[in-house]
Order: sequence, then structure tokens, then C-alpha cells
Amino acid sequence: MTAVFVHGVPETDEIWRELRDHLGTDSVALTLPGFGGSPEPERPDKEWYADWLAAELARLPGPVDLVGHDWGALLTYRVATAHDVPLRSWAADCAGLLRPDYVWHEVARIWQTPGEGEALNERLRAASADDPASLAAGLRRLGMPGRHALAMQKAFDMPMGEAILGLYRSTVPHPYAHWGAAFERPTAAPGLVVSPEGDPFDDTAAARAVAARLGARVAVLPATGHFWMLEDPAGAARVLSEFWAGL
Repeated sequence: MTAVFVHGVPETDEIWRELRDHLGTDSVALTLPGFGGSPEPERPDKEWYADWLAAELARLPGPVDLVGHDWGALLTYRVATAHDVPLRSWAADCAGLLRPDYVWHEVARIWQTPGEGEALNERLRAASADDPASLAAGLRRLGMPGRHALAMQKAFDMPMGEAILGLYRSTVPHPYAHWGAAFERPTAAPGLVVSPEGDPFDDTAAARAVAARLGARVAVLPATGHFWMLEDPAGAARVLSEFWAGL
């Protein structure tokens, strides 16, 4: 069994390192193309990235336990509901992304707006780490530990910014408008919706509703937020290990 982790935006696979250190199983943290110095995507949109993830999973020795966060979560939901891949299980947060009435957060809407998104990326790349408007400062406000926030800021280069613009602009007005039909039926592989109580981008009620549609379980994580895997890596590893042990 191999656990495969997929990061979100604007992040790198670094976010999973401490959690993976607490696991007693083989694991792989994939780097999304265009992120963390990896080769740029052929086409930076949601369909290309979902196909890429499915192809990466097919290359790995199965069975695979897939875990996604943020945009990695959305890709996990897509692969689990619409791709023929060798999944033993899946786990993902940000389940509110799958709601038919989902509204993107403010920064996402800026990235989706031509001109404004490019200007935001330029400001983020130019800002110093101690600037309250910097990427590092914004990530710290969301609960990311300081050293990790600095690492994400250093990784935020032109290719990452372009990939982010492509992803968000390919998902207007929201994911359900494009992929909603697949989100209305249970997945073949057992699933776990992770719901950190302090995540400003999601809520537990939405997580439970989406999990019910997908036939998945729910794990509510108290006292953690959007970056639950960094805020409590040992606790997060324990939740995942218990889920896998019960399969």
C-alpha cells in the first residue's frame, strides 16, 4: 500500500513532509507541474491536471491511498469520481468546493480576473517576507507555521503564478458547474472527507453533506485550520492511519 499526497495552491509538496514522517507506511508526495520548480504543465487548467494526476497514480504500484489538500483535494475528488485509477481509498479536505452554490473566495476571484490576477502575482513576487501584504504573511494568517510560509514564498515564481491563474480561470463559476454530475454519486473506493474546524474556506456542515453524497466518512479535526497537516502533523497522521486500518 502506498499513500500518495497532493498539495494545493500556492504550495509545494513540502507541506506534507512532517505528516509523512509520522506514518508507518510508504508514501509519496507529488509535486503539481509548474510548482516548486517542476516542469510546467502542457496546459494549465483543471482537466489537464486531473488527467496528469490519474496518469501519475497509474504508474505507481497499487493499491494507492490518495490524499489531497486544497486544489489537490479538488483533483482528488475528480479522480475518485471520474477516472479509472487503482485507488484503495481517498481522503480530501475543502469539500465545500463540491457544492452547487459554492462561491470562490476573494483571492481566487482576483486570480480569475484577467489583468488583476497578473498584477496580484507580480505584487506577491515582489513583496518582502515581512510585508503584511506578502504571500508569507497571508499564509501565516491562515495558520501556516512561519518557516513553511517563508518556503512557500520562495517557491512562488512565474511558472507557479501562471499555473495558478490557469487553474482558477478554468473553474469559473465553480467546480460543480463543470464536474457536478460526478459529485452526485458514491465513489467506488472508500473515502474520507477531512474537515478542520478552523478552516475559513470550508465548514463541517458542507463536509457532511458532500460526504453523504459521495458515500464517504467524515473526520472533524478540532483546533486546526486550513493547514491541518502542518498545525498538527501527528494528529493528522493518526486520523489517516485509523481510516486506512479500518478499510
